Amino acid sequence: MRDSPLTLAAGCDISGRPGRPVPVCCRYRSATRLCPFRPPHNLPLDRYRGETTMHVLLSGVVGSTAYGLAGPGSDVDRLGVFAVPTVELHGLRRPAESVVTTAPDVTMHEAAKWCRLALNANPTVTELVWLPAEEYEVRTGLGEQLIAIRAAFLSAPRVRDAYLGYATRQLRALSGGDAVPAADRARVRRRDAKHARHLARLVAQGEELYRTGTVRIRLADPAGVRAFGERVADGDLAAARRLLERARDTMDTARSALPDRPDEPTVERWLRSVRAARWTEGVA
Repeated sequence: MRDSPLTLAAGCDISGRPGRPVPVCCRYRSATRLCPFRPPHNLPLDRYRGETTMHVLLSGVVGSTAYGLAGPGSDVDRLGVFAVPTVELHGLRRPAESVVTTAPDVTMHEAAKWCRLALNANPTVTELVWLPAEEYEVRTGLGEQLIAIRAAFLSAPRVRDAYLGYATRQLRALSGGDAVPAADRARVRRRDAKHARHLARLVAQGEELYRTGTVRIRLADPAGVRAFGERVADGDLAAARRLLERARDTMDTARSALPDRPDEPTVERWLRSVRAARWTEGVA
């Protein structure tokens, strides 16, 4: 049985002073999944100046858990969008646009940065607005609006370039049969299998998004993707090359359901609504 989705009580701001842990002022209810922000795993906001509030608009579990590829030792990765008070954008120094922690694995992007990344079809960022419903942990009104306009961020050329580009990086990261000391072989094999799985996942999701205009984050055949990873890790690097080449040919010849350019005016309206909603916060 899957974990129940986390529900956030009223007031999901996470606040803190520079150099100090961030106190928690939200409450999560889940049978088995712990809130990523509960002590001692508070998000350090020491890169923020003064007293700044990070208001989470949308967040969820991404990565291998969302893809259906997680194993017993897999990390749980979380990604989210937050908004600072609008007044914070008008000082001498702008707030940090991203906050990243490793215990737990959480990446949070400020709304404007998230939009810029999504407009370039960054695969990691894009998946946040296409998650299965049960993987969301915070869904505010503005977060729901962001999900509703997710198609506005997409364009055929950028989806093609981003997904094929990320898949190519996974191919280049494979050891490719290089001589590996005996003591490192197990570790290198695990790494190669992971890169190969991500290559297959990026190809599958990229092709689907390019052809149909939608993407399923939960893979249709996770067992097949795992088997592909093991085969490549066992030395069949040619299989990885063939898969990437086939994907490149498909996107070069298939008709895309996506427009040539993203709908930036729609994205701009959403971002302005975020700034309007947080306009009076932090004003003395």
